[in-house]
Amino acid sequence: METTRNSGQIYGDGSLIGMERYDYIIIGAGSAGCVLAYRLGEDTRKRIMVIEAGGNDNATIVRMPSALSIPMNTKRYNWGFATEPEPYLDSRVMNLPRGKGLGGSSSINGMCYVRGNPMDYERWVDYGATGWDWATLLPYFERLECVAETGKFRGRSGPIHVKRGTETNPLYHAFIKAGVQAGYARSTNMNDLQHEGFGPMEMNVKDGERCSAATAYLRPAMARGNLRVVTHAHATRLLMEGRKAVGVEYEHKGRLVQVRAAEMILSAGSIMSPVVLQRSGIGPKEELRRAGVAVVHDLPGVGGNLMDHLELYVQQECKQPVSLYHHMNLLGKARIGLRWLLRRDGLGATNHFEAGAHIRSRAGISYPDIQFHFLPLAISYDGKSLAQGHGFQAHVGPKRSKSRGWVRLDASDPRNKPRVRFNYMSEEDDWIEMRACVRLTREIFNQPAMAAFAGRELAPGPDCTTDTQIDQFIKNKVESAYHPCGTCRMGTDKDAVVDPETMRVRGIEGLRVVDASVMPQATAGDINVPTIMLAERAADLIRDRHLPAADTAPVMVDANWPSCQRSPHIEQNLSGSDMRALFAKERSLVGGRACL
Repeated sequence: METTRNSGQIYGDGSLIGMERYDYIIIGAGSAGCVLAYRLGEDTRKRIMVIEAGGNDNATIVRMPSALSIPMNTKRYNWGFATEPEPYLDSRVMNLPRGKGLGGSSSINGMCYVRGNPMDYERWVDYGATGWDWATLLPYFERLECVAETGKFRGRSGPIHVKRGTETNPLYHAFIKAGVQAGYARSTNMNDLQHEGFGPMEMNVKDGERCSAATAYLRPAMARGNLRVVTHAHATRLLMEGRKAVGVEYEHKGRLVQVRAAEMILSAGSIMSPVVLQRSGIGPKEELRRAGVAVVHDLPGVGGNLMDHLELYVQQECKQPVSLYHHMNLLGKARIGLRWLLRRDGLGATNHFEAGAHIRSRAGISYPDIQFHFLPLAISYDGKSLAQGHGFQAHVGPKRSKSRGWVRLDASDPRNKPRVRFNYMSEEDDWIEMRACVRLTREIFNQPAMAAFAGRELAPGPDCTTDTQIDQFIKNKVESAYHPCGTCRMGTDKDAVVDPETMRVRGIEGLRVVDASVMPQATAGDINVPTIMLAERAADLIRDRHLPAADTAPVMVDANWPSCQRSPHIEQNLSGSDMRALFAKERSLVGGRACL
């Protein structure tokens, strides 16, 4: 059995020392695992171990915000997952980057700081996640953040530093103004009172560097002396005594190591958390038997309910030389990099997603189901394809897809990478929403505010107009926004995996799951910040404590949402009982014509 040695340092040796027992072992040093290590370690009497399959996260290329596409495409930091052929996308195999290393995906993502809509969390409760309503969760969002901007419902002293970009590029302002001209609301801060509308976006950046979960939580936790972090430690299975989890087995440099604890916490992410459960005999019995794994506990929901956000790039030529294109040559990139190395500012200190929006796809939708990230450049998210010449684009996609997929073991060898299929676009509503993404973006780009900049449409292109043509463009070009979640859903029904009041795996002692896999529904926006919030509250549930619910927790909607797709004013403030009735009414509607 392992023990702590020089606690507070990172080890890559995985060595066996002594016979001391841990209070908690956290599997995975991603966004959730880092938060848990910090919060559970506040009780310095507790001995905590974190095992992580990847290595360190502190390389310059990780810390530089504008270089985000590089670690995302580097084997050192990315698991390199891909989907099985997606049957509703002409059998395309989709790329699925997942963070591998301290900080997990918070060390390779786009750093977009988005809480989601307050109604996301009311919907979680509607789906059976008791206790996860907006008034309860708002104090946890405030606890995690240190925000530079003003705002009534923002935190000022949390570990995650949050800022706006400098917004010096005129295209950001033109995009926001165009949205208002199209009849949508303007939001001064999407993470404060009003989520819906067009406005500036925030990023988790501190002093010009990426503020990952490892930077914000894990490294301070290690300084206390009661935490051991072992890197390059790949969890193979949980150690079970009947239906009680008592430890974990991990592989390190070709050998297997076993270590035990009073409590096991699985925070390996939406792909690997269900994999570790299934390798340990916890999951759908048919799938386990097919993979040759002895069934410990038949839990049908493990690995199911897989969801994601998809997005398209609607790209436009820019008639004025104001985009980022002239910086995209070797000399331009060298200048950006040198300035950032010397001063930690300039174009190297931003993710370039400095403006965005959240809107509704059609009447009868109560709160935003479409998100925009605006970029003053025409390029793919992974940086692999760049338009020739000045351009700009909106990354746009639905946020509440109804399509559901799965994560399963490779039956030929459960130690292999898992099989992943999202079944993207398998529901008709997803096609309705994705077509709306294209048409609504075109309308916004055609507003007077964009007239001085917008040239010819680069993608989908002026000849792509009918539903059939747009559908084919979607099949050919849609990409994951890299927000998988839901594979160990919390709830109280028979398919739920995790108890929402304790985070314990249903039917198993000594085991909890805390990461994006427990989300009942993806939030209306990037999911990294909701994952951090989730871990903040889960840490309190594990310690049998909680923050008081917010006395004031506004939930704003358009009063005319049943009949109107857009409004310049989002003013109605709902209570919890109002929202239960609203969800029932929304389910009865089929949408309608946009109010133009």
